[in-house]
Amino acid sequence: MTVTDYLPVLIQIILAVGMGISILIASHIFGQRGRRNKTKDSPYECGVITESKSHPRFSIKFYVIAMLFIVFDIEVIFLVPWALIYREFLQASIPILIPIMVFIGVLVLGLIYELKKGALQWEK
Repeated sequence: MTVTDYLPVLIQIILAVGMGISILIASHIFGQRGRRNKTKDSPYECGVITESKSHPRFSIKFYVIAMLFIVFDIEVIFLVPWALIYREFLQASIPILIPIMVFIGVLVLGLIYELKKGALQWEK
């Protein structure tokens, strides 16, 4: 390993830090116009005082669907490494298709269970 091998990483770090600093500077420069108006810092910029609670209550259904989305999203993320190393396992003659089909089968069974229980229906 030489220093030139790390040059792309160094360039990426420099670009990320430079972009972050430039965004902060632009926000500071262009955000100064709003500092004169004190109502800009209030939670309701339109000037109308709210008549309801500040934190509305959400239905349990909202949280159930959000949790199901996160669970299935994380499970699908497990497919990415499998897709990336699929060729290497084929070259090494390691059977990898059967375990991933079992994994996908469990996902499909979970989705069918949720559909039958009505977990994904917003209104009943």
